[in-house]
Amino acid sequence: MNDMGSSEVNDESKEKEARYSVMTKSELEALAVSAIREHRRLLWADQAVYEEWLRASDDPSISGPVLQTLQDEYVARQKRSEAQQEELSDILDALGFVPDVPFDDDN
Repeated sequence: MNDMGSSEVNDESKEKEARYSVMTKSELEALAVSAIREHRRLLWADQAVYEEWLRASDDPSISGPVLQTLQDEYVARQKRSEAQQEELSDILDALGFVPDVPFDDDN
């Protein structure tokens, strides 16, 4: 949960709007493409950690502390992904559209 008051949220929103308003559309589009690629990389990495956690959960030889470490890593990754997704959303809002970013471009 977010504990920020409404005035803090408004201030943060205005700050983000101001940051992106000074950028050209081509700069915003390049930033959006970069953020989309980063978002994809995070999702793929998060999925790999999740799958490892599931495999370890099914293996009785894996200790509880190891399972906890994998779970903690997955939860931390989810929080980072959420923050990055919010930033991507702000960029796309400022840009006004979602640029086409082919998946084969991400390699």
